[in-house]
Formats: sequence, C-alpha cells, structure tokens
Amino acid sequence: MQAFDPGTHPDLWQGAVRWTPVEDGWQGWRLLPEEEQFAYAEALYQSARSAAGIRFVADVTADWIEVEITALGDPAKPVDILVDGELATREIAAGRVTVRQELTEGSHRVEIWLPHAGPTVVHAARVADGATVTAIAPRTRWLTYGSSITQASGADGPSLTWPSIAARTLDWDLTCLGFGGQCHLDQAALATIAATEVDVISLCLGINIQGNGSFNERSLPGQLSAFVRGVRAAHPDIPILVISPIISTGREETPNMAGLSLSRIRAMVTQITTDLQDAGDTALHLVNGLEVFGDQDLALLPDDLHPNSDGYGVMGERLTPHLAKLIA
Repeated sequence: MQAFDPGTHPDLWQGAVRWTPVEDGWQGWRLLPEEEQFAYAEALYQSARSAAGIRFVADVTADWIEVEITALGDPAKPVDILVDGELATREIAAGRVTVRQELTEGSHRVEIWLPHAGPTVVHAARVADGATVTAIAPRTRWLTYGSSITQASGADGPSLTWPSIAARTLDWDLTCLGFGGQCHLDQAALATIAATEVDVISLCLGINIQGNGSFNERSLPGQLSAFVRGVRAAHPDIPILVISPIISTGREETPNMAGLSLSRIRAMVTQITTDLQDAGDTALHLVNGLEVFGDQDLALLPDDLHPNSDGYGVMGERLTPHLAKLIA
C-alpha cells in the first residue's frame, strides 16, 4: 500500500498555508502558526485549524483511494470525494475515520475535500501498491479572506462552499481564509496573506466588524485602508477584488454597539476601495455584496445572516465571473 501524507507529498495537498506534524498525523493551518502567540485571538486560531478549502488533488490510476483523518467538528462535517469533477462520495467525518472510494479503470482526477469546519488532522491518503498518483500542473493560485460566509460551514459539503464552487468552475488553486465570526482585519491574517504566493486575492470585508462592533466611525476607515494597502504592498501587481457585505436585513440600518449599521460599513468599504483606485491602484476591483446576494435572495438566508447551501451556490455562481475577469 502507498501512503501520501502532506509532509512527504505536499504537492498533492492544497489549501493549507502551512503543515505541521502532530502525533500520527499532520495539522493543516489556514493562518501562519507562528503568529498565534501574538494574535491574542484564540477563536481565530481555533478556526484556522479547520480544513475549509483544504484538499488532496491528483490524477490517479487505481482500483480505489482512501483518506484517513481525525475530524473534531461539532456538529460533524463531511468529506467530499470528487472523481473527474463529479461528487462520488460524501461521508460524515466524526473522530478518526477512513473514507474510501472505488475507481474504474483508467486515470481519474480525484479531489478529496476535507471537512469545512472543526479542527482536522490528516493521517494519509492511500492507494494500493502499483497504482499511480500524479500531482497536477500548477494553476492560478487564489486566496480569499472573509468571515463565516466565506468559510461557509452551512454548505452541504466542503466542495459546495462558494469559494469551492468558484475554484472548481475556474479550475483555480484555492486557499480559503474564511473564519467564522473572526474576520476583523487581524494582523495574523495580513501576515498570512503577505507570506502566501498567490496570483489573485479576494477580500470579503465587513459583516463580522458590524456584528462585533470591532471598530467605530472614527477607526474603521483607517483600519480598512491599512489592511487593503498592506495586502497591496505585499503583492504589488496582482489583482485584488474587494467584496462588500451581502444583505442582512436586521443589520442594514440598525447601529451596532459601536454605532455602525451594515449599510454604513458597506459604504465605507466602497469608499476606501474607490479612494485607493482613484489614487492609482488599477489592479484593485470592487463588487457590491448586494449584487452577490441581496433582496431577491432572502428565502436562501434562513437566519438573516448566513446563506443556506443553495444560497452559497448562488454566491459561487455570481462571483465566478467577477473573479474570472481579474485575469482575463
């Protein structure tokens, strides 16, 4: 039997910014682990240990393939195995599990998407002796940063989050920095984005800031500007797409504890991005979140904050052309 773990075969595992060895396995990180000590954000780093967007991808000629992981999410989330772009297996992963997929004769593109919420440790992917597993050619590297809406833990499977849908449609290499409740322009997130080799970046900014009252009228514009300018300084030439918040009717005109409504934050995100464009950043782009998910989509927003799985599908469909235009 041949085993392929992230430490010995990193070219077969995508979506983590770093892998570190743990007992009998590998922890994939979605933030730089060395920043944790100085982030002072336990919940953020707990989310950074989840495997949203992390996956095994290879061209495989074998009778079967399996993956062994330990998934600690509550509630438990599934593993999705896609064969030649189609969902072949979806199995809930709770604790230490092995998920197996039988394959037909010939070479197949196999993607194993790990659970999109809850800490996950990878033990290995395995095939029989004599099978062939080949890394795929490099693709456009896309990093997206955002909140629970970007992590999309409410999607029915990890291949059905809106970033996963867009990445699969465009055949891009996704790194998903979506953190439930934790998109607060943290320095750890900026440092991670700066240290990651990417070709395209998207930033979905605002909803957690409104929900938690992270900044007020005085402090938010400067924080938004500094964050976007920091991303630009680290990646001087690549396209950056800023996405303002999608709709949340109860928050649109209701001030939070810092005095900011969601519509006001959306206006700030728009102004900061436009000001930076006017100052000469021609590779910076903006999309209004209400065009991505707005009044017409409220039936797919059951808690007035998070889309359901169909809603994440809508977001993926609508954002894909905006992303495609960045490298057209």
